[in-house]
Amino acid sequence: MTYRPTATTETLRLRARMLARTRAFFAARGVLEVETPSLSESAPTDPALESVEVAVRALARPHYLHTSPELAMKRLLAAGAGDMYQICRVFRDGELGRWHQPEFTMLEWYRLGWDDDRLMDEVEALVRDALDAETTRKWPAERITYRNAFVRALGVDPLRDARSVGRRLAEHGIEVPAGLDDDALLDLALGTVVAPGFAREALTFVHDYPRTQAALARLKPGEPKVAARFELFAGGLELANGFAELTDAREQRRRFYADQAIRRRRGLPTRPVDEDFLDALEQGLPACAGVALGFDRLVAVTGGLASLAEALAFAHVPPG
Repeated sequence: MTYRPTATTETLRLRARMLARTRAFFAARGVLEVETPSLSESAPTDPALESVEVAVRALARPHYLHTSPELAMKRLLAAGAGDMYQICRVFRDGELGRWHQPEFTMLEWYRLGWDDDRLMDEVEALVRDALDAETTRKWPAERITYRNAFVRALGVDPLRDARSVGRRLAEHGIEVPAGLDDDALLDLALGTVVAPGFAREALTFVHDYPRTQAALARLKPGEPKVAARFELFAGGLELANGFAELTDAREQRRRFYADQAIRRRRGLPTRPVDEDFLDALEQGLPACAGVALGFDRLVAVTGGLASLAEALAFAHVPPG
């Protein structure tokens, strides 16, 4: 054990400058900074996310530390708060590694009346603002559909032939666990072959995700149906995940319960659904687009760091 921080003083100063620039970025655009609770009686149903459960003696039921401020911020949107952003610590269980920590800093923001294309423009502007201020590197940007990213990397259309992705992964020497459903298989491919193939020192926006991975995004018209969702990668490292937001309460409830069914099939615990959020959708969530960005990862990319731990004052380390 050691008292020493995992980030250098130089990195802590870089982080402070980037936080100040982020707040200036949104202030110049008239976007309101908000704070929402970290504790909630509900938790995400998303099978890819595991919440940290906590016991609070003053509260009757078990609570969960938020994995994102998304649902609470959308309740503010439904109440008329307008364009907003938040910088906060979030918590996720089962995540500890080179680019994962059980607690980290998230930057999340929402824009009324915007779609995913327009929000990608602003995400790029914010990231470039950080990179241009702190580095001499010029990062080119590319936008590619989820389908075309898979075709380019694996020669398979993931929207029409997801099962063939497994065979192509095996050809790349990737071990494919038995019993993976289509979305788990696609996630494996994205993380092991597709994203690592993106250009180094470049920004890559992957958009139009499969409808089964829409999460809280609306679906776009046309066939096959795709979600108005994007992710931003710096090299092969995911930085941000954004949506043109779903505003249909009935459809969102259906997705939550479909997630619960997937969690049961995978042997994962089910979590209480956020009824306050669904009530906000019933009352009327305005058309909007939103995005969550891993701030610590952006610090690491900007500072040329080799791990998330180096971007944090005190990182959690594996036991032993």
